[in-house]
Amino acid sequence: MAHYAETPFTVLISCVLSLRTQDKTTDAASERLFRLAKTPQAMHRLPLRSIRKAIYPVGFYKTKAKHIKKICDMLLQAHGGQVPAHLEELLELPGVGRKTANLVVTEGFGKPGICVDTHVHRITNRWGYVKTKTPNDTETALRKKLPKAYWIKINELLVTYGQNLCKPISPLCSRCRLRPWCPRRGVTHSR
Repeated sequence: MAHYAETPFTVLISCVLSLRTQDKTTDAASERLFRLAKTPQAMHRLPLRSIRKAIYPVGFYKTKAKHIKKICDMLLQAHGGQVPAHLEELLELPGVGRKTANLVVTEGFGKPGICVDTHVHRITNRWGYVKTKTPNDTETALRKKLPKAYWIKINELLVTYGQNLCKPISPLCSRCRLRPWCPRRGVTHSR
C-alpha cells in the first residue's frame, strides 16, 4: 500500500507508471519516485536519469520517464501546475489514454467516470450487457446504460472478478455465482 498522500498528480503519475506493469512493481516505483518529488514543480526539476532510476523496472520505463517530464512541463505551462479535472484536457497529456484519464477523474477528483480496462471490456461483453469491439466503445456504451451510481465502482469490482474467476481463457464458470444468468458470450471453454 502506498505511503504517499494521494493527490490528482500522484494518481496521474502512478497510472502512467501502471500501464503494462504489475501492481506490486508500480507501487514500489511510485514510492521511490514520490520520495523524490510529489508535485509537478518538484518533478519538473528532477533530471530525466533520476526519474528513470526511480521508476525502473516498470515496463517501458524510459518512455514513461519522458512522458512524466513532458506531463510536468504541460501542467506547468498550460494548467498553472495543477492537474486538470476534465477528461478532454487529461487526454492531451502524453501517455494518458481514456482509462488513465478516467482513473484520475474518479480517484483524484472523486468525480464520476468509467474506467474500462481489458477486464471490464471482456466481462461486460461476456455478460451481454454491452456488445462492443474495443474498450473505448465499451466505455461509451456503459456511459449510456450503466447507472451513474456504479460508474466509479465497476472497474474495481470487475478487475478483481476478472483476475480470479472470469478469466480471459477458460474462466472458472463452475465457481461463479452469476453462472445461471450469464450467457457466456465468447466463452468456448470453461472450468
